[in-house]
Amino acid sequence: MAKQEASAAPNKVLKKDELPKAKLNKENFKRSLRLFTYLGEHKWKFFLGLVFLAASAGIGLIFPLKSGQLLGYIGESSKSSEQMRGELMSLGLVLLVILVAQACFSFGRVFLFAQVTENMLKALRKDTFKQIIQMPMSFFSKNQVAELSSRIATDINVISDAFTINIAEFIRQTIVGIGGLVLLVVKTDWVIARWFLIIIPPLTIVAILFSRKIRKFSKGYQEKIAESNVIVGEAFTGITNVKTFTNEYYEINKYDKITSEVRAFGLKYGILRGLFFSFVMIFVFGSIFFILWQMLFALKVDHSISAESFGTFMMLSLFVAGSLGGLPEQIASIQRALGATDRVFELVDGKIEDIDLAKESQVSPDSKGEIEFKNVSFNYPSRPDFPVLKEMNFKVNAGHTVALVGSSGSGKTTIASLILRFYDPVSGSLTIDGQETKSISITELRKKIALVPQDVILFAGSIKDNIAYGKPNSSDAEIEEAAKKANAFDFIQSFPDKFNTLVGERGIQLSGGQRQRIAIARAVLKNPSILILDEATSSLDSESERLVQEALDKLMVGRTSVVIAHRLATIRNADQIVVLQHGTVMESGTHHELMKNEEGLYFKLSKMQFEFSS
Repeated sequence: MAKQEASAAPNKVLKKDELPKAKLNKENFKRSLRLFTYLGEHKWKFFLGLVFLAASAGIGLIFPLKSGQLLGYIGESSKSSEQMRGELMSLGLVLLVILVAQACFSFGRVFLFAQVTENMLKALRKDTFKQIIQMPMSFFSKNQVAELSSRIATDINVISDAFTINIAEFIRQTIVGIGGLVLLVVKTDWVIARWFLIIIPPLTIVAILFSRKIRKFSKGYQEKIAESNVIVGEAFTGITNVKTFTNEYYEINKYDKITSEVRAFGLKYGILRGLFFSFVMIFVFGSIFFILWQMLFALKVDHSISAESFGTFMMLSLFVAGSLGGLPEQIASIQRALGATDRVFELVDGKIEDIDLAKESQVSPDSKGEIEFKNVSFNYPSRPDFPVLKEMNFKVNAGHTVALVGSSGSGKTTIASLILRFYDPVSGSLTIDGQETKSISITELRKKIALVPQDVILFAGSIKDNIAYGKPNSSDAEIEEAAKKANAFDFIQSFPDKFNTLVGERGIQLSGGQRQRIAIARAVLKNPSILILDEATSSLDSESERLVQEALDKLMVGRTSVVIAHRLATIRNADQIVVLQHGTVMESGTHHELMKNEEGLYFKLSKMQFEFSS
């Protein structure tokens, strides 16, 4: 439609790593368990994948123990070469078996999780799209298309990452981390294990808190840079206005102010990063060297530990440190996934229109198309205190043409929206063929109606696909006949690919007149009993307007037509002209009847347009 309900504040489309995180609590976990209902018959694969995951992590803990024994042979001098060779070969074979087994379990886990996740996401994507596309028009007027697309793309991809990577890695790293700590205490000497347990966990916590603070400042820094880029983009895009109003100084000052804020953020960000690097150098590396010094002292001076204990500790500590260090990122990703799950299910649980998806495109043969407004009042849900229509009364006889005339904001497009049941009247009665529209199935009602808007949007496919959109199961002969009736056949045939010509995104490869005739052909194919023309020729050149008007005249024959027009010359032959102002009917009649009233609004509008055009 030319106009819709006023949109709410724009929604920010977030990147994957900018998505808000949900708290890790019982309530959020309980809500997220709903995802498992999408597993269907693949549940057993998920649980088998968990078994493979636990096995892979468990076997992974054996590797540092055995490789630690391998390092123990570095200082071994009491055994013969042959004995050393045999033991090393045996140990090497054990390590190889461990690696092969771990690789097999890891492959099985990834393969099973991939199957489970892709099947689950297919069902979730379908449900989400199915739900969104059945939402009422009031929903689309409050939500940006880009933000809704992000819900299907970015949010579901975050859920995908959580199932294929993050949950598995969280479980694996937890098993390795906790299991490794237990093995450090059990399998190594306490004289060295104690230093790791005393020093590393507190340092890890401090490092995590420090990095969170830095990440928060980094996000603010990037947002300030984005604000400065917006100012640059707006200034360059609207350079004509800048030059016309000589506002170069104003734009420079505005940009200077935001860049000063960027500088301030950057300096604080730099100080924090410097402190973090200093912390790492002094405490983290210092702690590592301190523990290494303690181990070497115990090994070479006190002889309180063996070379094997030394090697085992080194390998276990590396595994434990790596696992514990990776946990915060996995937890953050799972939090983002919980938040994404909530946002997706907000859509899936949204209130939809009562649409019958099983019905085929066909119009009831007894549909005549009589329309009557009886004391209809309406306001958009987001503006309850602003009435758009006030006790509207008029009738359109079946097969007649009614033209809606009036200044912008008088309610013309809103009337078309009510006929299509994009919205329902707040009060009063709107009937079609004597039946209240509220009591008619939305699917059945809209099958009777075709819309040819001012701004035609075609789908990025072929001309044939776009015409067939009016009746998806139509034959090639029916599509060609519709194109002929819409005065579109000749220009379609002039293209090398004819009906298979790609129109580009939103039909950008075609001219305005060509797009309009494709839309008319689509309406012809639908064969509606009610036709709504929303300023269908207002933005065309004279030749295109002539061709489009001829096609519209053919299309309107025998159909109830509601024509929204600013150019009064195009609706002089209408059976009825309804003149609107501020949501009320000011006068009604034929062109000749209305022109007799020199005090009427229609006469004044006609006179103004005649004087302007002359």
